[in-house]
Amino acid sequence: MGFVLALDQGTTSSRAILFNEAGAVVAIAQHEFQQFYPQPGWVEHDPGEILSSQMSCAAEVLAKAAVRPPDVAAIGITNQRETTIVWERATGKPIYPAIVWQDRRTAAACKALEQSGAAEEIASRTGLVIDPYFSATKVKWILDNVDGARARAERGELAFGTVDSWLIWHLTGGKRHVTDVTNASRTLLYNIVRGEWDRELLRLFAIPESMLPEVAWSSERVGEAAVELGLGRTPVAGIAGDQQAALFGQLCWHAGEAKNTYGTGCFLLQNIGTDFMRSKHRLITTVAASAHRRLEYALEGSIFIAGAVVQWLRDNLKLIGSAAEVESLARSVPDAGGVVFVPAFVGLGAPHWDAHATGMMIGLRRSTTPAHLARAALESIAYQVADVLEAMHSETGTQLSGLRVDGGAAVNDLLMQFQADVLGVPVVRPQVTETTALGAAYLAGLATGFWPGPEELRARRGGDVRFEPHMDAKMRAELRERWQRAVGRAKSWTE
Repeated sequence: MGFVLALDQGTTSSRAILFNEAGAVVAIAQHEFQQFYPQPGWVEHDPGEILSSQMSCAAEVLAKAAVRPPDVAAIGITNQRETTIVWERATGKPIYPAIVWQDRRTAAACKALEQSGAAEEIASRTGLVIDPYFSATKVKWILDNVDGARARAERGELAFGTVDSWLIWHLTGGKRHVTDVTNASRTLLYNIVRGEWDRELLRLFAIPESMLPEVAWSSERVGEAAVELGLGRTPVAGIAGDQQAALFGQLCWHAGEAKNTYGTGCFLLQNIGTDFMRSKHRLITTVAASAHRRLEYALEGSIFIAGAVVQWLRDNLKLIGSAAEVESLARSVPDAGGVVFVPAFVGLGAPHWDAHATGMMIGLRRSTTPAHLARAALESIAYQVADVLEAMHSETGTQLSGLRVDGGAAVNDLLMQFQADVLGVPVVRPQVTETTALGAAYLAGLATGFWPGPEELRARRGGDVRFEPHMDAKMRAELRERWQRAVGRAKSWTE
């Protein structure tokens, strides 16, 4: 029996998951790493800690499963996407901490860029909106603020990459500086219509082309693990940003199929096929992972704070001792008691794209308890998803038969039922909820022949759990209206 190893590098932890030929999880290893908040709105990681935590997870998961490296057919990598790292080509050492996708330090620069009239041209090439979320302004900030960085970059001494590139550089002993089309499409520098780095955008952001990685397909051999890492010479053959990996792992391979991932943030993607389409409702058009080595697209709605709101209840308010406790606390009351919570801690993502919105909790009464706050926090996740799905329906006209879900919070039955109720469509949770890692494994396994073809993978799927909507349309409309009023206040608070 053979295996595929998925390296799942996320925002708050690194994980390694070993899958067998049936696509079942054999073993998991996970290590959290430190988050740094040097100033309000700034979020950073230590690139060295990202690397060490991911490599230790890889070694640990093989040890747990008693699997030798020669039995691993391929390595697939999935990652937090827009997080930006710049390092020295000569040493592989970063010149500055990783600037995380949640970071808002370039909000003013993005606003100035939008006011200059560049938004239309950028969107027509990248499918993206101008926002600090994406990588380009982060790279420019590093070049402009780290002593000597711009001159070194212009001399070809520095490399830029999202987290997948950083990991592959070190996995291959510095032999490969590569990313895939899905991660490239999140930089504001990649032309997703032509499928290449865009020199006009590089000039606009003042980023030397020499810094950029080679762009590969998501399912393609790109290199081998260095022997000294203890992974043998296992081929690295699958790469996809976390949300595109989840879309692939959920088998959303045809236009109209959609999934939502509940992680630190929340990300709803709908496959729209091989034709590029611009959004009219401030959604993102992004490249979808494909096993066919062709450009395929998805509409995406990115929500910045989802599972992170549960962490906030745990770490900041101390209402719960662990994230797992939030469901039982929320279940202890029949509803949120009129409390509405808009967790715009780092602004609002799709479809609002308001970098200056602030978090807001309204409807508090003398009778409000921690349980009401916990329930309102969970409901806030579902409301944000409903906003995105409504915008997506306006774009495509496609009424979903069901929303496929995955990610850490997808195991929360209370949240999934409320999600079905507020959407008015079934929510479908797969038997294997590790679909982000599974998608990366699928891409790697297909590239190496471990699995003969996509249809075999579809035939293996089974054991889904369905949450059917029970809320009547009138109640659904009233709750959505109350939520929209609260969002309006959060957006206007700093005006």
